[in-house]
Amino acid sequence: MHYLVFVYGTLKKGFSNHRLLSGAEFLGPAQTVQKFAMYTTGTPIVLKEEAVSPIFGELYRVDEKILAALDSLEGHPDWYRREEVEVLVDEGEREKRLETAWLYFSLDKRGFLVPSGKFLKEVEPSR
Repeated sequence: MHYLVFVYGTLKKGFSNHRLLSGAEFLGPAQTVQKFAMYTTGTPIVLKEEAVSPIFGELYRVDEKILAALDSLEGHPDWYRREEVEVLVDEGEREKRLETAWLYFSLDKRGFLVPSGKFLKEVEPSR
């Protein structure tokens, strides 16, 4: 069985946890249809309760093994909760396709607001 997963932070290409998506099929850049709030302390979180902006990220098709690895990384369902959302997948030339995918929502608010909904850079925690 396969699942669609929308990633918006360290699981994206070029970031520290992308290796967990090895073997997954990249379906394209995407954004949520609904508005949510992204916060960051260097690693992003998304809150379902606040409507600030669409969240921008990438869409992947994963198998059960990869989904289980993502659940473990995100601490689902105790730290982050995986829920289905609608996303628009960029197909180029101003064409977008609507899909339903899993997104990991944080259960607590921390960090500072990223009003654009775009996570662009990881920041190492200061010691």
